[in-house]
Amino acid sequence: MRELIQLEEQGWRALSTEGDAGKKFYASVLREDAVMLFPGGMRIEGREPILESLGAQPWESFRIEDPKVVQLTAESASVVYKATARRKGSEAYTALISSTYVRGTSWQLVVHQQTPT
Repeated sequence: MRELIQLEEQGWRALSTEGDAGKKFYASVLREDAVMLFPGGMRIEGREPILESLGAQPWESFRIEDPKVVQLTAESASVVYKATARRKGSEAYTALISSTYVRGTSWQLVVHQQTPT
């Protein structure tokens, strides 16, 4: 399931790029009913609201540690890992990440959660 780890890496790279690279990438992988859960109780539901939220300052650097894929069914799996990222002028952000994908014609991101460490 290296493909799912690669999708996560591609997402971080897109969010580390100026402009709308993050929106373009996630427009291609988010399922319509996707949900993202972030620190501070932030919950964003639905593909379009999630895409609209992606205008933040890009990450300057990121590191993914110890990624693992947990196979749920033949057509679904979760990727879990630790991420450390930094935006210019900010402290490092470290979190445990879980992203759950379902395979249709391609892998689609359904649930993404970040738990700060």
